Amino acid sequence: MSNFFTKKSMLIIAVITIFSITSCQKEINENIDNNNDTSVVDPSLPPDLTTRINSSVSGFVTNENDAAVNGAVVRFGNTSTTTDKYGYFEFNDINVIKATAVVTVEKSGYFNGIKTYQAETGKASFFRIKLIPKTTSGSINALSGGNVTLSNGLSVFLPSTAVVYAATNAPYSGTINVAAFWINPTANDLTEIMPGDLRGIDKNGLLKGLTTYGMCAIELTSPAGELLQIAPNKKATLTFPLPSALMATAPTTIPLWYFDENKGLWIEDGTATKVGSTYVGDVSHFSFWNCDLPNAIVPLTFNVIDSAGNPVANAHVEIRPLTPSSWSHIGGYTDATGHVAVFVTPNTLYSLEIYGSTCYYWNSTQQGYSQQFTATTTPINLGNIVITGPATANVSGTVTDCNGLPVTNGYLVMQNGYYNYRYTLDNLGQYNFSTMLCSGSTSVSFIAEDATSAQQSTPLPYTINSGNNSIQNLQACGISINQYINYSVDGTTYSMTAPADSFLMYVNPQVAPSTISIYNMGRTSGSGSVNYTFTSNGIGVGSTQVLNNFYTSQIQDTTTINSPINVNITEYGAIGQFIAGNFAGTLTGSAPGLIQYTITCNFRIRRSQ
Repeated sequence: MSNFFTKKSMLIIAVITIFSITSCQKEINENIDNNNDTSVVDPSLPPDLTTRINSSVSGFVTNENDAAVNGAVVRFGNTSTTTDKYGYFEFNDINVIKATAVVTVEKSGYFNGIKTYQAETGKASFFRIKLIPKTTSGSINALSGGNVTLSNGLSVFLPSTAVVYAATNAPYSGTINVAAFWINPTANDLTEIMPGDLRGIDKNGLLKGLTTYGMCAIELTSPAGELLQIAPNKKATLTFPLPSALMATAPTTIPLWYFDENKGLWIEDGTATKVGSTYVGDVSHFSFWNCDLPNAIVPLTFNVIDSAGNPVANAHVEIRPLTPSSWSHIGGYTDATGHVAVFVTPNTLYSLEIYGSTCYYWNSTQQGYSQQFTATTTPINLGNIVITGPATANVSGTVTDCNGLPVTNGYLVMQNGYYNYRYTLDNLGQYNFSTMLCSGSTSVSFIAEDATSAQQSTPLPYTINSGNNSIQNLQACGISINQYINYSVDGTTYSMTAPADSFLMYVNPQVAPSTISIYNMGRTSGSGSVNYTFTSNGIGVGSTQVLNNFYTSQIQDTTTINSPINVNITEYGAIGQFIAGNFAGTLTGSAPGLIQYTITCNFRIRRSQ
């Protein structure tokens, strides 16, 4: 279980650990391994950052709009992969540091998405990672210094002559572009966007759980894109906005922590002072920074099952402190085995609440289970928690290929709102899982995919009801799952395909006529990029749209479209399905050359809007 969720209306909003929405794996397994590994962190000793084990991990990556990110590079241990069209990634049996296994997601235009967990023998982990856009928030002259302030109140101040080239440490004297993002500690998606799992090493070298009062991500670059850093013996000043819901509990001074991307942990370094409704502190370098209170931690584990003994996956769990002045509030989802393993604060009375699927966000009064327990100073195991009543469902079915044979190399995708859930098919092409519902029923959509033939089924809308749900046979056939952009410049052809290449579709309704832009978001298989925009009014299968612009790294010239170029739409499915088309024409280069460039393009990508 992973991903800490907080609600803005809560008076006490705190984070001790991370646990995420899961469908088939577990994200955080804090210090207790139910496969005969009962080691617990000794709070008086430095953490063990050398012991290694093999671990498996999977998850989904989305952008700031909750759309799946295709083609992001994901690193785990010494291996890497890329996300598919659902934003899904998976690693199996990779050797990592046991106490701090680190998953890092890299995507052009975004800060790195980083999750940390304690690996357990024989147990996989799961994450939902939401990337933070890395856009220039303002600029500062390196010689005179200055500040950049965001509309939310986050401020970055740089003194004069305080910046160097990060690669060489040589002084930098030009324009400094500042990319900055404030991570709101009261945001519902806090643990999807923040790095790590809110564990940190304090100034005494001891492992702590952290309560955040606000974070930020900062990067400095030159106009040419060169990475910059604060000069040795210089300091920059950060001002963090402090949400009103946290003012009553915010201390006068608070430790500052930076995120060590290699260790996957926060490191204590300095303090910040409360000034009005902000925290202000000096930092010696830029990365992720965090205002946190350290806490003692003890492990808590339990399993969620239904009345038949089946594990309940995707159940939302809230662990709320009832003891006054306690900081820890934990929330997230069970894994496919119904397992939960987290850290809590000792000597605290808690309320444990379990809700169906994603309905916690829409109706937090619909509890499927609740109880109270007291955390002491020793590990806690609540055993099996049995969910009874009408709000549980079992879902099962079979997937076949175009020949009617079981799909053995494929999976079922269940879409609930903008959340995707992925279930691997067994050697008979079957799936079987249990889940909690928001009430007596939940509306979802099922898609079956055959990885061998690159075919998928037609999406099946379905209402899951309490009890047994036997889904009609899904045939992964008839819809290609291939995505590509193939284009040529003056007869030379360039081909980009997913998942090695990542594509993005963006609809802009604010212009007249409204437009659709398609981007290749960077190639993992080589150099090259392309993006183009065309009108979207009246779009549909067989429609003709007008190309507004076409840019590619193969044309190092500013071009215009003098003769209209038509975009022929050959496929236009619903959101989550595909848009495809083709066009051909001539671009005119800038004066004085006025070079003519002949281009062609055919494309097919999944619609995200």
